[in-house]
Amino acid sequence: MVQVEHLATRKPAVSVDELLQGFYPSPRFGDVSFDSYRPDPAQPTQSTVVEALRKFAASVGGTEAHGLRKLFSAKKPASRAGIYLDGGFGVGKTHLLASLWHAAPGPKAFGTFVEYTNLVGALSFRKTVDALKQYKLVCIDEFELDDPGDTVLMSRLMRELADAGVKLAATSNTLPGSLGEGRFAAVDFQREIQVLADQFEVLRIDGEDFRHRGLPTPPEPLEPAALDAAMESEFAGKTVAVDDFAALLDHLAGVHPSRYRQLVDGIDAVVWRNVQTITEQSVALRFVVLADRLYDRDVPILASGVPFDQLFSAEMMAGGYLKKYFRAVSRLTALAREAQKAA
Repeated sequence: MVQVEHLATRKPAVSVDELLQGFYPSPRFGDVSFDSYRPDPAQPTQSTVVEALRKFAASVGGTEAHGLRKLFSAKKPASRAGIYLDGGFGVGKTHLLASLWHAAPGPKAFGTFVEYTNLVGALSFRKTVDALKQYKLVCIDEFELDDPGDTVLMSRLMRELADAGVKLAATSNTLPGSLGEGRFAAVDFQREIQVLADQFEVLRIDGEDFRHRGLPTPPEPLEPAALDAAMESEFAGKTVAVDDFAALLDHLAGVHPSRYRQLVDGIDAVVWRNVQTITEQSVALRFVVLADRLYDRDVPILASGVPFDQLFSAEMMAGGYLKKYFRAVSRLTALAREAQKAA
């Protein structure tokens, strides 16, 4: 017997403490370490980055001068406040960032770029700074700038945290000086982008993208009758969120993305009826956040409607946010394959 829930009826209420308590690696990366990372012998930068991160982890919580003391100190600090891992999809950047988090002393925070910007939206900028500056390390996965507001916000946040002595670590598919390209008039915000870039030492991770080459081929969507039968047979005894896709998208507009982690609490699997192509940018970006939270928890997905490689319109897949949509399609496809493999 399946316990049926509906994400479209959930309205999670989350306190400030609960929001901050959610900033740790997902279960997918809950036990990773530098030792469990397997560098490719053909890509020497991978081993180099591991050693650099080990040293960086050892420096977290040190007493290096920061803030105003930097301006008046005769001796410059030995390193920048942050380390920035640049590389393509699937080379292990998140694995390494989570390994750094596990190796470093606390208090510390680990979250995606979107989770930090959502935290500011939920708490206010000043309260976010006051909370995070108490940490020794702040890890930011999938760093990207989506709009001018994010550029100014994250520039200020990173600068204030660095001045407070917080060590920073980030991963991205884009070099710091190129953040925002293709999304907005980045040249108009070059000062803010440069402030961000100045906080980090960039480490390049080379390697073949093993997660996908072009859009991955998703499983065929199920027919409605097959969807119900698969759900009953494969998810027996589990809690399954069953939703009409259009109703779910409408509901997400009324739930702050900072609460999407709590939105899927207690959900073992997801069933979506009548998946349709998303054509609105704001709807798509919200849905990407939900896809990330489901992937974090390895929540299998069964769906009817269009296949996941048609989830976002062709215009979106060729636009400035294509990396986000590419990642979402890849992750949702992996979760759908997991569900249908069992079926």
